[in-house]
Amino acid sequence: MAASTADLARLAALDARIVRASRRLRLLQAVSWTRPVQQTFLDRWQRGVQRLPEPEYLVEDHSDLRAELREVAAACDPDTPLGLYLKRTAESWHTTALLLEAVGTAEVTEHSIRLFGRPGDMLPGGQVSGLDAALHFVRIADELDAELRAGDDEDAIAATEVRERLQNELDGFFGAGQVAVELDPDLIAKAAAGPTRIRLRAGAAFSSYDLHQLREHEAYIHTLTALNGRSQPHFASLAGSSPRITATQEGLATFAELITGHIDIERMKRISLRILAIDMALRGADFIDVFRFFLEAGQREPESFASAARIFRGVPVTGGAAFTKDGVYLAGLVRVHTFFRWCLRQKKLALTHRLFAGKMALQDVFDLAPAFEDGSIAPPRFLPPWARRAHGLAGLLAFSLFANSIRLDRVDIEREDALPELFGHTASEAREAGR
Repeated sequence: MAASTADLARLAALDARIVRASRRLRLLQAVSWTRPVQQTFLDRWQRGVQRLPEPEYLVEDHSDLRAELREVAAACDPDTPLGLYLKRTAESWHTTALLLEAVGTAEVTEHSIRLFGRPGDMLPGGQVSGLDAALHFVRIADELDAELRAGDDEDAIAATEVRERLQNELDGFFGAGQVAVELDPDLIAKAAAGPTRIRLRAGAAFSSYDLHQLREHEAYIHTLTALNGRSQPHFASLAGSSPRITATQEGLATFAELITGHIDIERMKRISLRILAIDMALRGADFIDVFRFFLEAGQREPESFASAARIFRGVPVTGGAAFTKDGVYLAGLVRVHTFFRWCLRQKKLALTHRLFAGKMALQDVFDLAPAFEDGSIAPPRFLPPWARRAHGLAGLLAFSLFANSIRLDRVDIEREDALPELFGHTASEAREAGR
């Protein structure tokens, strides 16, 4: 049933209260480390001094915001699609406020797990966990490492050139002046995206994979969905990065890399190593243990520090605690990939477009169907190029559905009598073709 004008106005007012309250809850900004913390640690490390880093946090009292968010959640009717969406969003921000009040303590872990889950959580289908998937990708990457590196002579691209090339592409896609690409000397991560600005770490070197990933992941997902959310006529919260949508956002962004052919095995390894590192920290590893883990995995010292710092954002560095957000990349990717395959199987591929109308969780695509149908939520203004090309997307997903039915453990490619079956000619012809 379509929402009445009065109901829509009341729900929009509740949404506006959530947006106002959440503006002060800057989660990643509050828990991230500064560049001097990195520099001090690495300077000591290179001198042979192994001392835990000492990040500092600003602890704030958000009791007034928590009271407001509880009041909004209580005013939402969970038996209606929009009421349920608003209630879940308010509760997610309430948990975020609790986390920020506990910053610097082990209590952050509990709130982080509520928001982002833990590495051992099961993936769709209930047969493997995120930890199992991470181990799989690390093993595959390690097995291929020597072979792939032997042919990898790609030159690094300077941050200034990446900024210029990315800016030109985004001006052409979103319109000139809509999204700025800037260099930030204080950024520890290589890149960070907002609704109207993408920051790159000044002085960093990027590969061509990095450049494509920035475009597909940061610009055409994180920035695009924020801009679409800002275009919504009634619900501005769809432009905000509520923690409840993080798994879907990061999964969708990583899926975009995958579906466009711009994700490499080293990228999958980096994502997977972070999941293993979260598990290590939860089981008692301290910052130096995790830093060494990344070093031994082949990362350089600055990259290893940045990777370890992600795991210990907002929590004690002495072990037994972790900021679990990085676990959502792989779990989110599997869930989003499953969603797209389900839409194809059910002949509902058009449903996937709703996922770009703003920042939302997968479940919202289904729960908010009445709001999309009655116009309370507008369709997306922008779509990534790959999502607009429905035939190409359908082809890739259709092959994925079919290929998943083939059991590689039942295929012995090296067996001589398997060659005709695989290649369509006799064994002798196959041997001749392989010469």
